[in-house]
Amino acid sequence: MSEVSLPSEDISVQQPENALPPVSLGDLPDAMRLACERAGWQTLMPVQSLAMPYIMAGRDIMVQSRTGSGKTGCYLLPLLPLLDPERKETQALILVPTRELAVQVDAEARTLFGGDGIASAALYGGVGYKRQTDALKAGVQVIVGTPGRVLDHILRRTLDLETLRALVFDEADRMLSIGFYPDMKEVQRHLPRRRILTTLLSATFPPHVLKLAAEFMTEPSLLSLSQKEVHVAEVQHRFCEVKPLDKDRALVRLIETENPASAIIFCNTRANVTYVTEVLQGFGYDAEGLSSDLTQNKREAVLNRIRAGELQFLVATDVAARGIDIPELSHVFLYEPPEDHESYIHRAGRTGRAGAAGTVISLVDVMQKMELERIARHYHIDLSAMTPPTDEDVAKVAGERLTAILEARFRTLSGLERLRAARYAALARALAAADENDDNVMLLAMLLDESHQKTLRMHRPLPDGKKDADRTENGRNGRRRERGKRRRKGEGELSDAPQDAKNADQTAASSANGAQTGEDAPRRRHRRSRRRRNGGDGGSPNAPDAPHAPAAEGGDAQ
Repeated sequence: MSEVSLPSEDISVQQPENALPPVSLGDLPDAMRLACERAGWQTLMPVQSLAMPYIMAGRDIMVQSRTGSGKTGCYLLPLLPLLDPERKETQALILVPTRELAVQVDAEARTLFGGDGIASAALYGGVGYKRQTDALKAGVQVIVGTPGRVLDHILRRTLDLETLRALVFDEADRMLSIGFYPDMKEVQRHLPRRRILTTLLSATFPPHVLKLAAEFMTEPSLLSLSQKEVHVAEVQHRFCEVKPLDKDRALVRLIETENPASAIIFCNTRANVTYVTEVLQGFGYDAEGLSSDLTQNKREAVLNRIRAGELQFLVATDVAARGIDIPELSHVFLYEPPEDHESYIHRAGRTGRAGAAGTVISLVDVMQKMELERIARHYHIDLSAMTPPTDEDVAKVAGERLTAILEARFRTLSGLERLRAARYAALARALAAADENDDNVMLLAMLLDESHQKTLRMHRPLPDGKKDADRTENGRNGRRRERGKRRRKGEGELSDAPQDAKNADQTAASSANGAQTGEDAPRRRHRRSRRRRNGGDGGSPNAPDAPHAPAAEGGDAQ
């Protein structure tokens, strides 16, 4: 990559060796200039000027630039020549991490494309399907959506990607942090079996984002713009300035917002190891402490758990900093800076190994910040400050992640499981409609927290080549086995895709009819199955191979 500077913007730029020259507003085709006029653009922003030539030339590109730098326009505007307004079918898919960003990008697309007969639709969770389905039926050329809801529409057969020409991943690092990677890989299975122009945008490019690009893109170019530094290095070094008494809560907030696959938290004393371990365990995290007061056997047991991926968080003194290789360790947190410079390098060296993603975050007070900066100068480390996340930041990020997980879980439910869940829909609506000071709101919050606690011990996959393929195949095999079990139990088919509303209504109506005759759905299915095995209605209900019918809920077996 070659490096250039834009002095007027104080921006450092790294671009491919076969770089294309930047464009200005006057260089654009007429249709694109008119779109800029509709949006009120007087000039192109640096990221737009530099990135658009690659997209216009049909080259896959990864763009790294800070939030608010104009990345949305740099991928929307070049889509204009690719889109055919006469064809009322999906031609561009833009995947984003949140509902808010989906709405924002959709609004900008409507402004840019409004005069050219090109329609867009935003697909995101947390709302009903009807409005989105109606828009898809009417025909739109551009889809902006979160991976989970896009996948829902694909599985419901309300969205077809066979006519897709362009694919965009916006804020790819954040999508991976929320946990959308499995959904992104599942969407990939429904893409056309031909090359699609693909653009990936991210504020940072740690290795797991680069791996994601390799899985979706064809010989991509990398264009990076940064105010101070380009975050492509294998290990990022950051710090949060917090008060000493706030470090425990700051650490918990950082873990929630960073969403590490696994991490070591370093402390300087055994007392702090014990305290931090108890704090993390109290918040529901899978954490164990490691310090010199443990026997060798206990140390090995703890280390074997984290090496095997059975332990997510290890809290340790420097006894764990030297000579320990833990694969796929994504983060190192320093609860306090080390007492000597060399220990920082050993601590930081536990992550970013063998190409894995690596982030080192130090929690410092005012005096510790000065010491950390001296360490950074001594070793020529690019150290960047980050704002400590607030409780509101945590609530938002955790809510996004939990919504994605619940939606993914809902997609796996069988018809019977959906019918069971529907019994509580009215109660859920009543609890959600309660006043914020009403205890009923806390009942729903308690259930969500319980679901969230379960996710804290879930594996959070990141891009990993063959492992992802194996995981996908194992998942399919597991679903097949589960469907077989459900058939044998008489629970019906476990669908890989959501049933549509019509099927759900038919199931509910059938249940209502059965209630009038004193039968439940499992018993009716069992009776129909037994008739088929015994040659129709004339078969003996007491044939030797016919199992006994299950008892109806609340009653005796007949």
